Amino acid sequence: MVRVKTLLRYSIGKYILLCHLSVVVMGRISLLQAAEELALSEGQNVTFEEVLQLPFRSSDYRIHYGDDLSQFGGLWLSEGNNKGTVIFIHGGCWMKEYDIGHSHAFSSAMASAGYAVWSIEYRRTGDLGGGWPGTFMDVISGINKLNDLGEFDLNMERLVLMGHSAGGHLAILAGARSGLLDLKPSLVLGLAAITDVETYARGLNSCQESASEFMGGGPDELSDRYEEAQAVNYGVAPNTILLFGTKDQIVQSSQAILPGARSLRQEGAGHFDWIHPGTDAFSRILAVLLSEL
Repeated sequence: MVRVKTLLRYSIGKYILLCHLSVVVMGRISLLQAAEELALSEGQNVTFEEVLQLPFRSSDYRIHYGDDLSQFGGLWLSEGNNKGTVIFIHGGCWMKEYDIGHSHAFSSAMASAGYAVWSIEYRRTGDLGGGWPGTFMDVISGINKLNDLGEFDLNMERLVLMGHSAGGHLAILAGARSGLLDLKPSLVLGLAAITDVETYARGLNSCQESASEFMGGGPDELSDRYEEAQAVNYGVAPNTILLFGTKDQIVQSSQAILPGARSLRQEGAGHFDWIHPGTDAFSRILAVLLSEL
C-alpha cells in the first residue's frame, strides 16, 4: 500500500484545491455526479492519490465519543430520502498516518445517495493507546455512540456496519462480537476487508507488514492475541457480506472467504475502487444496500 510518502504529497496546496472543488461542485452539480465524472476519466482500479483528489463536503457534525483527539465520528446527514444509516470504519493498514480524511468523499457520496453516515475515527498504530486492542475498543465505543444521536432522527431500522480494508477487519470483528454492541446492524458489509489478520500478517507487502505492528508482534509469538482478533472465532454476524475486486493487490481474494459470510466478486475492481464514488465498485455497494435493506 502507498505509505507515508503518499501522504506527504497530500500537501496544503492540494488540500486547498480540494476545498475549492467542493465549493464549486456543491454550487453546480452533486458531489456524486462530480465523482462519477472523475471516475469516467480515470477508469477503474483507481489509486489512493486519485481518491485523495476527489471533491467532498465536510461532515454536518463532528461528535466525540472519548477524550482523545482521535476518538470522534463525523456525521453526514442523508440528502433526500432517508434510506438507512451507515456506520463506516475507514481503512489505512491500522496506521496513524492514514486518518479519516481519505474517506470523506465516500461519506459525502453516500449521503448524496440517501444514506446518513456515521464515520468513525479511532486511535491507530503509533497513537498512544492505539494498536490491538485499543483500536478495536475505540471502534466499539464509536459504534455504540450512535445510540446517543437520537436528536438527528436517523433511520436505525436500516442500519449498516461497513468497513474498508483494515476498517473492514474492525467492522467484521465488531459484528461478530455482538455482545459488545448496544445496537444490532441489519447488514455487515466488508469492502476489500481483511478478515484473517493472522494469515495477512505473514505476508510481505507494506500493509501486511503493518499488521504485525498493529498486533504488537508476529502471529507465532502472540498466537493468543491473534486468536482474539479473528472474527471466525466468534461466528460472523448474520447477513455479513464481503465485497472484493479481482485487481486488488493489497488485500488478497482469499480474505473474502469467511465461514458464515457471503462473498461478492467485482471484476476489474482494485483496492480503492470501493471508496471512489462513480466506479462500478461503488455502484455495486449501492445495489447491495438496495437489495439487502
